[in-house]
Amino acid sequence: MPKTPVDHHLFVLDTNVLMHDPTAIFRFMEHDLFLPMVVLEELDAGKKGLSEVARNARQASRFLDELMTGATKADIKRGLPLPAPENGAATEEARHGRLFFQTRHLPNLLPESLPGHIPDNNILGATLALQEEHPTSTITLVSKDINLRIKAAVLGIHAEDYCNDKVLDDVNLLYRGHIELPASFWNEHSKKLESWQDEGRSFYRITGADLADWHVSQCLSMEGDASFEAIVRELKGDSAVIELLEDYRNPKHSVWGINARNREQNFALNMLLDQDLDFVSLLGIAGTGKTLLTLAAGLAQVLDQNIYHEIIMTRATVPVGEDIGFLPGTEEEKMAPWMGALKDNLEVLTQTEGGEWGRAATDDLLRNRIRIHSLNFMRGRTFLNKYIIIDEAQNLTAKQMKTLITRAGPGTKVICLGNIGQIDTPYLTETTSGLTYTVDRFKSWNHSGHITLIQGERSRLAEFASENL
Repeated sequence: MPKTPVDHHLFVLDTNVLMHDPTAIFRFMEHDLFLPMVVLEELDAGKKGLSEVARNARQASRFLDELMTGATKADIKRGLPLPAPENGAATEEARHGRLFFQTRHLPNLLPESLPGHIPDNNILGATLALQEEHPTSTITLVSKDINLRIKAAVLGIHAEDYCNDKVLDDVNLLYRGHIELPASFWNEHSKKLESWQDEGRSFYRITGADLADWHVSQCLSMEGDASFEAIVRELKGDSAVIELLEDYRNPKHSVWGINARNREQNFALNMLLDQDLDFVSLLGIAGTGKTLLTLAAGLAQVLDQNIYHEIIMTRATVPVGEDIGFLPGTEEEKMAPWMGALKDNLEVLTQTEGGEWGRAATDDLLRNRIRIHSLNFMRGRTFLNKYIIIDEAQNLTAKQMKTLITRAGPGTKVICLGNIGQIDTPYLTETTSGLTYTVDRFKSWNHSGHITLIQGERSRLAEFASENL
């Protein structure tokens, strides 16, 4: 590797960064990247199979192959030029980053306690050698492996986590889908207030500079006024059109025998039953009613209103404990152990007065209108006029979420459910989860809705456990 300018920044990439995000080599702006030879060997070893990690390893190898197309040995030694940032931040005069490979043996500067034949230690040794050869440059090791970063710090190597895939710096900044208006709101906006009714629905047009942070389909409530619950239908400049919502806490307005028990559940039912919203996401801790409300709204629209042909339910099959091993049977039979939440909630929704015969007839009816599918067989499919429920979506990556949501054809509604506080997928965090990514990206689309459920309604035991354990 040639001499580098003073104060130049060089990043050494660990294998797990490329296996996590194959596009990582394009994410470092004008800075240079260095790939130790052991990284290429680990990519080659990890490319076999059909898992997400294997696909990422193959994609990373393809990106590297494209960069090397037509390059000579001298070009590789000088560093392969990386594409300019797509956001236009770099000008023609600005420096573009280069990709360097380990093309020669580097001296082993590791202490005797760290033998060099372990892949992680090889990466540490290469980074130490680069620091020795380029004292005027800032050398940073980028890895998703916490223990490797700890070992690097012990050796005096600057190490960082790969954070480019973070949707937000702090999960508390995630869009909640709800605004509580001050009690003085109507007095402040009464001068330019319009109201009208259309097909039994009440609308208001409000004008004011404080509406700039609102989003379409955002839910509104007011301090001290439990009866006021509305949703934003239109935003134009400093004016907004809001619609009063249906009160599904009223026993006369039940949905498949279910009533909302709190404000957020009422918001959720209104959005789940809104045919103009093609995508709805519900976040909340265990026991807030995400699955029950979604199934109730789905059954009402599939069996009563005939808006959708059937309900399709899927989820990520990530175990909380150890894997129980091979599961026999068809696709639905293999998915059955993962669908305990579906069965539990259907028991609540299908309580009939016809005894065993009535329950059996209801079960047969539902079995024909509710399908269970595995994520593994979703790619390439198109679902028409379906009500798709993606449960435990916090365990999916942004790429997996894109794959699932893009399966939706005309007339299909997609609902994502999850609790970002219960992530079981390795390397995924609250700020990198596909559910967090989706909520943030869809918040400004007019045909999507989101609400964060707060209050647990499962039982007093479950609520206490959620708050105190």
